[in-house]
Amino acid sequence: MLHAPIPELYVSYESAQKLKYEAAELPSWDLTPRQICDLEQLLNGGFHPLRGFNNEQDYNAILSNMRLADHSLWPIPITLDVSEHFASSIDIQQDIALRDQEGVILAILTVTDRWIPDKQHEATSIFGTNDTQHPAVNYLHNTAGNVYLGGPVTGIQPPAHYDFRARRDTPNELRAYFRKLGWHRVVAFQTRNPLHRAHQELTFRAAKDTQANLLIHPVVGLTKPGDIDHFTRVRCYEAILDQYPSSTTTMSLLNLAMRMAGPREAIWHGLIRKNYGCTHIIIGRDHAGPGKNSQGEDFYGPYDAQELFRAHQDEMGIEMVDFKHMVYVQERAQYEPADEIQDKDDVTILNISGTELRRRLSEGLEIPEWFSFPTVVEELRRSKPPRAKQGFTVFLTGFSGSGKSTIANALMVKLMEMGGRPVTLLDGDIVRKNLSSELGFSKEHRDLNIRRIGYVASEITKNGGIAICAPIAPYETTRRAVREDIEAFGAFIEVHVATSIEECERRDRKGLYKLAREGKIKEFTGISDPYDVPKNPELSIETENVDVDHCAHQIILKLENMGLIS
Repeated sequence: MLHAPIPELYVSYESAQKLKYEAAELPSWDLTPRQICDLEQLLNGGFHPLRGFNNEQDYNAILSNMRLADHSLWPIPITLDVSEHFASSIDIQQDIALRDQEGVILAILTVTDRWIPDKQHEATSIFGTNDTQHPAVNYLHNTAGNVYLGGPVTGIQPPAHYDFRARRDTPNELRAYFRKLGWHRVVAFQTRNPLHRAHQELTFRAAKDTQANLLIHPVVGLTKPGDIDHFTRVRCYEAILDQYPSSTTTMSLLNLAMRMAGPREAIWHGLIRKNYGCTHIIIGRDHAGPGKNSQGEDFYGPYDAQELFRAHQDEMGIEMVDFKHMVYVQERAQYEPADEIQDKDDVTILNISGTELRRRLSEGLEIPEWFSFPTVVEELRRSKPPRAKQGFTVFLTGFSGSGKSTIANALMVKLMEMGGRPVTLLDGDIVRKNLSSELGFSKEHRDLNIRRIGYVASEITKNGGIAICAPIAPYETTRRAVREDIEAFGAFIEVHVATSIEECERRDRKGLYKLAREGKIKEFTGISDPYDVPKNPELSIETENVDVDHCAHQIILKLENMGLIS
């Protein structure tokens, strides 16, 4: 029966009250934001036929052939990654409470499997690469826990959402809505970006070609680092919903943690939308692609996702509508599919890329009405003012004694002289005294210290201020994590203070290098501990035989060049 209810993993209200009481005594795991998204889709049926987090047998089958052990199609592993310390305290067949970040118990997991995955094999199988430029590969190696737990889950209550509550539907709520309206054919539009006029034209055509009703189904869980936040995006969607006929279109929000896995992700999106009651889904060029790899090439071919989807759509029971690349034909004042324009040489074809749109927003330039709706542009400008009015972070990294603090102080004074935005200096010694006085100098503690600096800098940036950070920050992965945190709110300018280790030793007022050479200071950067030289810093500064004023001025010129100060 079309749109019949789908199995959920929640127990009844009465059982949930009883289980909540019992679960308080169980060992508990605090879920990460990504795990909360996954758990919600497990519990509400979005990930049907999964009954919980993948066991080892299902996990291996997904990696090798996109199927569960029972041969059901399923392309993305849904695993509960935990720390080695936590995993060592858990027995097989033990129940554990799964809690949100406020400590509320959402579900109980019965642990049937515990294993240490080969993450390199997982990355190449699922994402086709082990390149950490891919956000999910980076997450796998540098954020995810090293041990996986698998087993069925029993749902007690859904994760709480305080935003856009009327727009959040479970698969069964959407199915009931389609049943009530008598919608037998529904085409889903998956998106993680604001909608512009080309998208509107594309969705109109998809609905017309398939003779289906339209579900605009944007992802509001975790998308690609650096994407526009979901609050802004949903306000943009709501601003143009009245451009769609309400009798044939609806919008609902999908709390999904995207993996940006290209072709496999397209299959995943199809299976999820089928669970939500859709009969068709629009699959775009480079669907769920994460952009470019370390060599500057796309991770996936433009039509790889469409080809893989086409090969499996009969089995999935949901049809693909392939995304046409829509461009604006000036003479006819309308959008048309680029590959269907017969008189290409005789007409003016206009198009604005995502990169160009971001540039125009950041520089406060005009965004033409043929490209987007004025209400959408207004929303985007509210959230993304021109760069010269945004907060930003200057992050100086280099060896101890390289001159970071001196340059940072000079830069702070120059920026304060200009005025307009509050300036905060987060120097290594200041932070150690006020934020991290209890931390030592082990790799783990140094990482934690840098993450704290990054957190404070991201809050300063978010609120329109300027943060100047000057820690050693020796590890590339930690600097990248800080960059991702800050770039959600504003610009991150990495400045490599490229003073040689020999010069730093010669300048050493505190005698630290001498103590490190004698083995009296353990894990000293550049002597007994590595320093990852930044590969692509926004600026690299030589300080030998150069005065401090000149070094600080180079950063000022870079900030002007980036449009951050005028």
